[in-house]
Amino acid sequence: MREMKDSGIGGFGLIPQSWNIYKLKYIFSLRNEKNRGDGELLSVYLDKGVISYADSSGMQVHKPSVDMSNYQNVYPGDFVLNNQQAWRGSVGVSTYYGIISPAYFVYSMDDRCFPRYMNYILRDGSMVQQYETASRGVGTIQRNIYPPWLLQCSIALPPFPEQQRIASFLDAMCAEIDVLAADIQAEIDTLEQYKRSVIFETVSHGINSSKMKQTDSDVWVSIPEDWELIDIKYLFRIVKRIAGKEGYDILAVTQKGIRIKDISNNEGQIASDYSGYQFVYPTDYVMNHMDLLTGWVDCSNYFGVTSPDYRVFCLQDKEAHDLQYYKYIMQCCYMCRIFYSLGQGVSTLGRWRLQTESFLNFKVPVPPLQAQKDIAKYLDGIITEADLLIDKKKEQISSLDSYKKSLIYEYVTGKKEVPVA
Repeated sequence: MREMKDSGIGGFGLIPQSWNIYKLKYIFSLRNEKNRGDGELLSVYLDKGVISYADSSGMQVHKPSVDMSNYQNVYPGDFVLNNQQAWRGSVGVSTYYGIISPAYFVYSMDDRCFPRYMNYILRDGSMVQQYETASRGVGTIQRNIYPPWLLQCSIALPPFPEQQRIASFLDAMCAEIDVLAADIQAEIDTLEQYKRSVIFETVSHGINSSKMKQTDSDVWVSIPEDWELIDIKYLFRIVKRIAGKEGYDILAVTQKGIRIKDISNNEGQIASDYSGYQFVYPTDYVMNHMDLLTGWVDCSNYFGVTSPDYRVFCLQDKEAHDLQYYKYIMQCCYMCRIFYSLGQGVSTLGRWRLQTESFLNFKVPVPPLQAQKDIAKYLDGIITEADLLIDKKKEQISSLDSYKKSLIYEYVTGKKEVPVA
């Protein structure tokens, strides 16, 4: 058992006697070097660190500027952080030569630092909690950290050879964990694809239908001969009923369906005034028609209000149609990118919307009422079972992620020692 000492740093606790404590200002130097024009564009992400922008497809929130002349150079071994999100852990040590937004900070590190080790320690919770303490802002969405505050943060560093051993050990262990997580994610992706295919097949062809007829639709190419294709405008009506006052439950459209939003913790997007929100009643459908990739649609079980930007619509004749069947129809159009194909706008700027006219004139399969009920019941069973499997696999990934974080923490703070070969 090696001798330990008190680091004096809250997140580190006891560290090995041979480790040294430094303020970041003694091992970091602000680079601030203008774009030379020959580096690839880089990004910094919470769960990935510094990556190539080309590899960040699907995660991008902000698009790069058209004019990148003010972007700054990043070299392999540089520490890069998003000064507005560092408090959450959006930092990393680059393995690339490239360029990054001028809004970010780029630091070179001195020769006491082994870059691969530094990527582990600088992204570990022991350091992230210091970034959070040193950040300033309002609420929990955006908090800034500036060089004078950042550079006062403290770090415990082992001797250079030990940094190399720890980094190599963690590289191997984390690679094994990542392979396991990737295999589980592949199983989740397969289940999601299964859900998409079974919903599409069932709402377009029925459960046991044998005799089909061709249609003139590019989406629903064939349907059972006793079904019809009917414009949405003949089945639904769009409603907009502004509340005019506050005090109602706020309803959010999530990938898990419509949920009552907890606004007491000030997390997520919070409006300053909810009086302009629109009423939603049980059996109303609500769709985020402004985001046709990650948005969603659901049939509400709740009374409350939702964003005036969302589309709220309801069946014209609830006695002649099954609510759950049409929920699956609408969700199928999101899952299979059917509504996306009807969208308009500028997709690269996140403004790809389903216009009202395109929505109302879109034809959907309409079976006899009993067939609608049978399909809804059939899909309820299959989708519930698939979702339970998906949730279990997501829990497995979460457990692996927690194990990986604890493993990194134990070695970069010296609680465990990598044996010398």
